[in-house]
Amino acid sequence: MGEMVSNLILILTVRHTMLCTMLFAFLVSCGGGGADIAASSAAIVPALPTSNAGLGAASGAKVTADGMSPVSYTESAEMFPNPERGFYNGVRHCDSDAFNLATLTGYRVNDANTLLICVFYLSNFKTSPISAAALDFFQRQMDVVRAAGLKVILRFAYTENEVGDDTDLKHVLQHLDQLAPYLAKNDDVIAFFQQGFIGAWGEGAYSIHFGRGEKLNAQNIADRKAVLEKTLAVVPANRTVQLRTPSKKISLLGGTPLQPSEAFSGSARARVGQHNDCFLKGDFDTGTYNNVATEYPYLAAETKYVPMGGETCGLSPPRTDCPTALSELKKFHWTYLNLKYDPAVLDRWRAQSCFNQIKQKLGYRLVLQTGHYSSRARAGGRFDIRIDIKNVGWAAPVNARDVNLVLRNVQDGRVYRFRLDADPRSWQPAQVSVLSQSITLPATMPSGRYALLLGLPDAAASLAARPEYAIALANDKLWEPATGLNSLNYFVSVGE
Repeated sequence: MGEMVSNLILILTVRHTMLCTMLFAFLVSCGGGGADIAASSAAIVPALPTSNAGLGAASGAKVTADGMSPVSYTESAEMFPNPERGFYNGVRHCDSDAFNLATLTGYRVNDANTLLICVFYLSNFKTSPISAAALDFFQRQMDVVRAAGLKVILRFAYTENEVGDDTDLKHVLQHLDQLAPYLAKNDDVIAFFQQGFIGAWGEGAYSIHFGRGEKLNAQNIADRKAVLEKTLAVVPANRTVQLRTPSKKISLLGGTPLQPSEAFSGSARARVGQHNDCFLKGDFDTGTYNNVATEYPYLAAETKYVPMGGETCGLSPPRTDCPTALSELKKFHWTYLNLKYDPAVLDRWRAQSCFNQIKQKLGYRLVLQTGHYSSRARAGGRFDIRIDIKNVGWAAPVNARDVNLVLRNVQDGRVYRFRLDADPRSWQPAQVSVLSQSITLPATMPSGRYALLLGLPDAAASLAARPEYAIALANDKLWEPATGLNSLNYFVSVGE
């Protein structure tokens, strides 16, 4: 009871902070079209320089022949608590072990980890509907996750027993119907959805009702396909569904790797990713692969556009040593990895000095390299930008989000936002993405000096104003934790 009261107090406190943040967002973002405009409280705006002087030789001090001022940026080695990537924490049973708000918040604030796994067991409902009490508990778990500023990797399962005492197709489909409104209500804090339901731990390998391992008959395959189709229909369309092995996607959706033209299209193939929960254990990752000669290139191509994550499951040297781990994490574009399992493997990575590199490289890591900005601006006139961003992580961002150029008046804090024509999901590893665009400043924009900033907020309206859910660029002294914006170290005077 004491822990429940403590959680309630913490949730109310965080919600009060969230309301303040939302009020601030309302004050600084009204209007429509190309720019969102409104006044803000200058007291909330971080103290920054008000000119380009002193920002370095390349920071606005020169003007090129085309009237653009160049700015260069320095990469940072800091571990930023960026959303939807990195090592994840969790509890053993999300269906019974209540999340603690202070603990979850500490993962993000103290450890820079923003993901939490939730394996929600439906063991008591194999022959009946999910109870209202269980559904209410699930909602309370998601409320704590949201209050803590985290997101979940979500999976439902019926058993931890390798006998595979799950349930039949009828009840799986019934339960998915029951879960549909809860998934829709909480899609903002669901980062990734693992298909689950079938077999031990929901990993699909050991199942009384759906077949065992790769020895599946025609009915098993048809039933598994029905579960996948229903899952795709129930999980919100802005989220992907991950299967346990490449062969499962190949058998259900065909063996041609996802092509760039189909990526992010909303098709079944474009929404189905992978998770590997026995990474590096033996030559075939304990049944994850059947034929590495064909499945390796398939997976390497697929995971450019769909999520890859999972966990290790035991020492298997030299395969679990750093060289192979780093090579395959990069090859298969890993976005997330279990921080708690397997401890022997994780300790080996620490001993061999690659753990921190893995922590830094999982998922995306976006580095601002150079920027070019119009040296002059006037209300109602054109303002040009060119920004080069390199992804030095192992994967592109998985879920859609906006990219906003922000102009903030250095005197009164008034903010103008301009949505750029960019999709971070296309920012592939080791590539430089160029944001080149001309924007039109509002005719009513007051004269004054403005700081330029870049925002990558969460796509969900419920989280867009919360800095914890925005992406920090991996550069020195650009990130503003209070606003969720990245300074571009450039100032422009807007005239009439």
